[in-house]
Amino acid sequence: MDELSLQKVPFFFMVDFLGENAVVYTESELKENSLLIDFQNYTNTSVQQEEKKNFQLKSFPESKEKYKIGFDKVQKNLRLGNSYLTNYTCKTEIELNLSLEEIFYQSKAKYKVLYKEEFVFFSPETFVEIINNEIFTHPMKGTIDASTENAIAVLKNDRKEKAEHYTVVDLLRNDLSMVADDVKVNEFQRIDFLKTNKKDLYAMSSEISGKLKPEFHQKIGSILNALLPAGSILGAPKPKTLEIILEAENYDRGFYTGVCGWFDGHNLDSGVMIRFIEKESGKLYFKSGGGITHLSNLADEYQEMKNKIYVPIH
Repeated sequence: MDELSLQKVPFFFMVDFLGENAVVYTESELKENSLLIDFQNYTNTSVQQEEKKNFQLKSFPESKEKYKIGFDKVQKNLRLGNSYLTNYTCKTEIELNLSLEEIFYQSKAKYKVLYKEEFVFFSPETFVEIINNEIFTHPMKGTIDASTENAIAVLKNDRKEKAEHYTVVDLLRNDLSMVADDVKVNEFQRIDFLKTNKKDLYAMSSEISGKLKPEFHQKIGSILNALLPAGSILGAPKPKTLEIILEAENYDRGFYTGVCGWFDGHNLDSGVMIRFIEKESGKLYFKSGGGITHLSNLADEYQEMKNKIYVPIH
């Protein structure tokens, strides 16, 4: 990636959660590799599929008792002070009446990718943007059902959601300081509206920015190497929290919660690979979860994991 970005060659990349697997394609290589991309500033799709009505999604989440096993492992570590925030996720079998390609075309999201017939995701979350050697990140932490009375005020003042959001903002401010100077929080606790096929949600975001240090100019690979894994889908502190996740979760995340991006030769736009459907042995699985703090409640977290099993088709 450093080699391509120093030569100002446009490319697309995906890096998995553990940073063990990465795919990098130049624009010409994308055409040869059954890969569809639709970002805010770049798309390689031209054909829009005809809309199919009555989209249906059935999910078969694990029982609350099974969820509790991993949740309790996370809570034990939080009480011991090994982590302040741990992002705990699950893999849920689902059934759909659309193909992965139809999901790609009909869903609405900031970052959409269809990778062969292996997985599709439709993520609302930016990882980092680089514009004229200035780096921006927009951590998204905290969601609420939009139909809740006074939903925005409830979300902003919820002790658990607030603790989670403050922790991630602090973590990402520290992360950006590794590659940038003059790091600052520009916008705090912004509320975004997310429309889904099941219910409407409000999500809480902030914006942090800094000026890239000279040694990181045009070095996309080195920047990612310093920043990954993404703090918003891991937790804090990073190394110990990663150990906790690997112990508590009973599956491999793979590319889910990894990072993808498009470098246009000058600037970078990248997203966190969440809202993720994967095909495995002929079955479909939706991966979802949320941040756990010592204030977290089992029933609420279990419900949030299920709430996030949705496709933004409306």
